[in-house]
Amino acid sequence: MDISKGIARAEINLSILIVNWNTHDLLAQCLESIYANPPAGEFEIIVVDNASADGSAVMVRERFPSVTLIENQHNPGFAAANNQAIERALGGYLLLLNPDTVVMPDALDALVRFMDNYPAAGAAGSMLLNSDSSLQLSCHPYPTIGRELWRLLHLDYLYPLGAYPMEKWPTDRPRMVDTVRGASLLVRKEVIEQVGLLDETFFMYSEEVDWCARINDGGWRIYWVPDSRIVHFGGQSTRQIPTEMFLQLYRAKLMYFRKHGGPFSGHLYKTVLLIASMFRMLFAPVAWLLMPDKRDEYARTMADYWRLLVSLPGQ
Repeated sequence: MDISKGIARAEINLSILIVNWNTHDLLAQCLESIYANPPAGEFEIIVVDNASADGSAVMVRERFPSVTLIENQHNPGFAAANNQAIERALGGYLLLLNPDTVVMPDALDALVRFMDNYPAAGAAGSMLLNSDSSLQLSCHPYPTIGRELWRLLHLDYLYPLGAYPMEKWPTDRPRMVDTVRGASLLVRKEVIEQVGLLDETFFMYSEEVDWCARINDGGWRIYWVPDSRIVHFGGQSTRQIPTEMFLQLYRAKLMYFRKHGGPFSGHLYKTVLLIASMFRMLFAPVAWLLMPDKRDEYARTMADYWRLLVSLPGQ
């Protein structure tokens, strides 16, 4: 697959691809951070705006004229919008970057240097930091039915099975991992030509997990690169419609298990969601009594899990 579609390749080493939906101020901050801390080689920025209603596209045109802007008239989803950018990109490396990020000094060059030095690496992700500079979980082991049940029952507090113990990892060397989050994910163009674009049946969530699985299956390796540090505020688009995004998260996970494990795996995962939802509802009254300051939060969470339970038979 020639994703450059015959366009003559410019002398561009890095293409930075940003999908935006109603994050005007954060997008502006992200773009400013890129230009304040640019990579050493030639680069391009492609922003795909998914029909934002907050003036994001106008802002990009007026304040960042060198950015290639793709304006969608509707929201096709995160995977589909990234694929639009991928098909336009001319760089040898393509970086998927969330708009709610701030690029720290040397973050972009650190990723590119790593990939240059590790030819077996098909993709690499940055160390993501919270706004207070604390470590954010940015890579995960492959999801399995057992790991999902363990995670949803909060048993990772006892032993990290559903998540990596990243807080214990040394930060002076790269580490091979199963998957990295799409908030900052660098991929070789030749890898995309081999394994294909993001799967657009994932509207949002799990698309990068599926992609990482296909990259690994293609014989490439995936790494977490702590020398590349990026602040990620997280969830800025999804907070605008939290209940729908909560349900979309688990729909996407269900799709992932069906795609990679077949119908039986999908049925098992629905059982896991049923168990986890009932577990939360069983202990909700206890949390209600012991933590009165979080009662509104628990009420919203219980409402979301009830909606998830009601939706499961039709999924």
